[in-house]
Amino acid sequence: MQTGTSRTARLRDFLALETNVVVLCSSICLLGLGENLWSRFLPKYLEALGAGVAVLAVFAMFEQMLDAVYQYPGGWITDRIGRRAALILFSFVGLVGYLIYLAAPVWLLIFLGLPFVLSSSMAQPSVFAMLGDSLPPEKRAMGFTVQSILKRLPAVVAPPLGGLLIARMGLLDGVRWTLAFTAALAGLTVVLQRKYYMETYRPSDHRSVTASFRDRWQEINRNLKRLLVADCAARFGSGMIKIFLIFYAMDHIGVSAVQFGVLSGLRMAVSIVSYLPVARLADRWRRLPFVYLTFLFFAMFPLLLIFSGNFWWLCVAFTVSGLREIGEPARKALIVDLASQEHRGQAVGIYYTVRGFVVMPAPLLGGFLWSLGPTSLFVASAAVGFLALSLLVVTVKEDSRPS
Repeated sequence: MQTGTSRTARLRDFLALETNVVVLCSSICLLGLGENLWSRFLPKYLEALGAGVAVLAVFAMFEQMLDAVYQYPGGWITDRIGRRAALILFSFVGLVGYLIYLAAPVWLLIFLGLPFVLSSSMAQPSVFAMLGDSLPPEKRAMGFTVQSILKRLPAVVAPPLGGLLIARMGLLDGVRWTLAFTAALAGLTVVLQRKYYMETYRPSDHRSVTASFRDRWQEINRNLKRLLVADCAARFGSGMIKIFLIFYAMDHIGVSAVQFGVLSGLRMAVSIVSYLPVARLADRWRRLPFVYLTFLFFAMFPLLLIFSGNFWWLCVAFTVSGLREIGEPARKALIVDLASQEHRGQAVGIYYTVRGFVVMPAPLLGGFLWSLGPTSLFVASAAVGFLALSLLVVTVKEDSRPS
């Protein structure tokens, strides 16, 4: 019995499963299970409610804008009221958004629900801050890996199930049933966070927390700013094609909703398989080499789409798309390494605010290039991706070991 207990303890230590990490990851997994049933099909849901291509491009840009706008307030709230209260608040706001999506009879109301659904963007600084508070530097990449796995594990199984439900019930009814299920899971998440999460941080000086965005920006580590520039370029290239993937796969290649769900699941499965060994190396060795690989696969994915003429070649392309996540835990750990504990939420918020605003026009540019043909869009996306990789390699440096 003691041997079993010691093995469990060693496994918890290896995976950095501190109690708050378990609560956080469980919450992320529950919400991910619901959201991934319908999120890949949201563009088609909008189309079924009467939205055209222009509306879809504007919706994607609005989504990017809110993602950017929410990051710094999310970090400010996180540092101001504490990690636990912030997570509960953002989970409840997301629940309201799912209910609006569920009841929407026209596409315009989806725009109304989006600010609530995207409360997850506000929660992102809370997630980073909590993991930074709870784990020492030598376990942070592993902590982000466990968080990433449990965030993406639902994306392996949920999209095919959502596609199957849509195939049997029709697009509108299928998506609405999955939204109802997501709302129920959001309610369960709030209960879980209220009962089990233990606050580990309280701001010692509220005046320090309320310092200006400009002051916080000036305090940010120079290498973190350079990482941000390269990351902005990589996400811009990816953002150009994101909303058009389902139309390319289903309308141009001719795959079914179930097959597109399988492709989405394949992408997440590949990401998950790569996470654990990479996290161990990133904690013991260096972060940046694995971030290089992430940016390389960002650039390669749109090029492979050009040559994907059937479902099986799309499987190859989406496998490479899954490998884009190989260095994400290392990148997130690097961000936390370079941010002070007291202002960690705001530093993360600033990082993602700037990135979000830079990436925001990407869907509009993508929409224009899509009108010229998929090849034009994918070539441009790849070119931006290789620019991002070059910026990362040339400008960003790190110490030999995480600190």
